Amino acid sequence: MPSSYSSIPHANITSSLEIPGHTITATLGIVRGIVVRSRSVVGNFFGNIQSMFGGNITIYTEMCEEARQDAYEEMRLHAQRMGANAIIAFRYDATELMEGLTEVLAYGTAVRIE
Repeated sequence: MPSSYSSIPHANITSSLEIPGHTITATLGIVRGIVVRSRSVVGNFFGNIQSMFGGNITIYTEMCEEARQDAYEEMRLHAQRMGANAIIAFRYDATELMEGLTEVLAYGTAVRIE
């Protein structure tokens, strides 16, 4: 998890191309946060047990949510270091690098708004 959190408010991060009630005064560029996660032997063991019963496999759900949150926070910090106070066109992407090893990417466009 990131060592410090960004001061960019969550309300100023959106998947749309604008933030209602605000004017974009500067576009600063693409920002991203990348996290690579692997499943542990213990996690795989408990995940396999849960999968035998069907439904939500909570151990993997929690791991995915944590990876997304960490990538999101890294993206916010990247934007803050660029001088942004908002992020538009926000998205997530995930890629399996190899079996059991997944990259989670949070990205968007850093902007200044008034």
